[in-house]
Amino acid sequence: MRRLLDDKGAATAEYAIAMMAAVAFAGLLVLIMRSDEVRTILFDLVNQALTVDSLEE
Repeated sequence: MRRLLDDKGAATAEYAIAMMAAVAFAGLLVLIMRSDEVRTILFDLVNQALTVDSLEE
């Protein structure tokens, strides 16, 4: 009975599950970033942010 109540290794298992979730999320982001549509949107966003328009008065 004492062996069933022992929680040694529980934290390690939780870290492993969190790590697997992080890897899955990273994989999903890689798939999204490979999309031409997303790449175009991000490029346009960065380009617009870095472009300085002159103010004409």
